[in-house]
Amino acid sequence: MDKQLPNRRLQLSREEMRVLGYRVVDMIVDHIEDLPEKRATRLATRAEMEALLREPLPENGTDFVEVLEQLEKNVFTHMAHQDHPRYFAFISGPGNYVGAMADALAAGFNVFSGTWMESAGPGLIELMAIDWLRQMFQLPESAGGLFVSGGSQANLHALAVARHVKLDDKSENAVVYFSDQTHSSVERGLRVLGFQRHQIYKVHSDENYQISLSDLRRQVAEDRAAGKRPFAVIANIGGTNTGVIDPLTELADFCHHEGMWLHGDAAYGGAVILSSRKSHMLKGMDRLDSVTIDPHKWLFQPFEIGCVMVRNKRYLRDTFRLVPEYLKDVDSRSEEEVNFFDYGVQLSRGFRALKLWMSIKIFGAEAFRQAVDWGITLAEMAENKVRSLPHWEVTSPAWIGIFTFRYFRNEALSPEEEDEINKEVVNCITEDGYAFVSTTILKGRVVIRMCIINPRTTEDDVLNTIDKMNAYAEELCAQRLTQEESF
Repeated sequence: MDKQLPNRRLQLSREEMRVLGYRVVDMIVDHIEDLPEKRATRLATRAEMEALLREPLPENGTDFVEVLEQLEKNVFTHMAHQDHPRYFAFISGPGNYVGAMADALAAGFNVFSGTWMESAGPGLIELMAIDWLRQMFQLPESAGGLFVSGGSQANLHALAVARHVKLDDKSENAVVYFSDQTHSSVERGLRVLGFQRHQIYKVHSDENYQISLSDLRRQVAEDRAAGKRPFAVIANIGGTNTGVIDPLTELADFCHHEGMWLHGDAAYGGAVILSSRKSHMLKGMDRLDSVTIDPHKWLFQPFEIGCVMVRNKRYLRDTFRLVPEYLKDVDSRSEEEVNFFDYGVQLSRGFRALKLWMSIKIFGAEAFRQAVDWGITLAEMAENKVRSLPHWEVTSPAWIGIFTFRYFRNEALSPEEEDEINKEVVNCITEDGYAFVSTTILKGRVVIRMCIINPRTTEDDVLNTIDKMNAYAEELCAQRLTQEESF
């Protein structure tokens, strides 16, 4: 391994920078173009990775070509490729090349996006990108927001605003409500904000996995009668398990009547507002008090970019603004200058907005609409494929890109044995590397779950994945039945 002399300036020559940059771009382009032929994921144990990568602190530098080769050989090969056309697990982040280059520019220019004084140009780009999101999601002109790392931080910020507006930051005896299908980041955020377990009420979901309005109404009435303070409801807009969308209009009517805050977790499903066929499912989203949006999901941006939007954007500043003496120079300037540190918990923050702004500028909003529709179409096609196969059942339909299904052999296997086979099917195709899918639990049973949102996924990617899972299931079932007969 060639060692280099210490480089006190931490600076490469102009030619070295170009060579390194071109090599990095080539790696990214080759990765994107070759993805369909690559494994969707490769598992590795901690011991295996320690053996490959662990080394002492380098006292002297290493040639960058060698470093890139190490990354290419031992790091990027041992991971799940969220941008792979057959990545169907969890909720993928398909990304796009323009967004990746935007991140490189933001890092290369080392943009600090905390204050207007230090980043007027980036500041206006961020304001525009937020307003483009507002328009795309059909939110009122009074709405505004902030880019954060992802849905977890967006939910945390929205709940902090709700606590400030509805409770004057006094959370004693307050109660918040959401369904048993709500993302865990909501409960985690409430705990961070100081809410105790008894202040968090999980409402049962109905047969469609939507929040039960009757149970919600009953519980809020009981809590009020007991002297508690119901203050907020969280609606699912694309729940992670099934893609469920709660009844937004009915929840908005209820919260308005009760004087409660209505937050929508649309980290995944909010992009359905762009669909030519499914946007009606989000009727009432314009009445939310706040909403979480994750552009690094169904708006195809590289990680990390989430967004919290608040119906009255002034509430963000009212909740988070705090000006110490060392920021008086910033604060004393024109009221028209927006300092984003006033709107959230970060002072030091990067230029997340650039990748969304550049992607929309270069591709146009219509391309995003068509990309969202493509994911919905593929998921519906996958559902129809599963329904055509014997020994499979659909456990939740492909409403918006996510659907769940399950292998069963009622006449031969117990439900517990079926659970094991469904888990083994997922393990088999994960080990195979052709595709990456995941399981979840619905109504007490293990089901297989596919989330299909990558605009570069093909019909063959989807159908071949299901065929492979069917073959694994049949083989596993035959093995199990043979073993049982031998006893």
